[in-house]
Amino acid sequence: MSLTALLTSFLVILLAELPDKTMLACVVMGSRYRPGPVFIGAACGFAVQVALAVTAGGLLGLLPHRPVQLAAGALFLGGAVLLWRQRNAYGSADEAGEETRRRSLTVAFVAFAVVFTAEFGDLTQILTASLAARYHDPLAVGIGAALGLWAAAGAAIVGGRSLLKLIPLTWLTRCAALAMLVLAGTSAAAALS
Repeated sequence: MSLTALLTSFLVILLAELPDKTMLACVVMGSRYRPGPVFIGAACGFAVQVALAVTAGGLLGLLPHRPVQLAAGALFLGGAVLLWRQRNAYGSADEAGEETRRRSLTVAFVAFAVVFTAEFGDLTQILTASLAARYHDPLAVGIGAALGLWAAAGAAIVGGRSLLKLIPLTWLTRCAALAMLVLAGTSAAAALS
């Protein structure tokens, strides 16, 4: 395994992912939900996308643009509706443990679905496929890319969580829902262009 391929992939993918729409989604979800389930869902979504990128190479960029963008838009829209309607994602002290676990699984699944769909044909996925082709070391590139994506997601989720100390939860929830609505609109616009 090439350390150069691993480190290069980590740095390139980390820097490319930071300004991405997926990171905005992680900030939004991290500000609203417990960070553990959000990170687990996002990390799993990124892991699947990295595996697809290194095994399928540049072919993923050839997937139909419109259906992928429309699916991403629908997921963002669903996230906006859920955020707007939900009063308290953290649960009360007397809430049953089973309800908390069920909510955590739902949050993790939503994070997975948003990240998995939003990353199809994304720049970082194409870069990962290109790096795998360049270095001929899919394992090193895959590990480096996954670590870069996970680092970016972790920073976004923690950053979203720290917003709770500055902004009241109700305001943050409404802003998060509006941000997800904007993401839904931009995804739909990209699908139609």
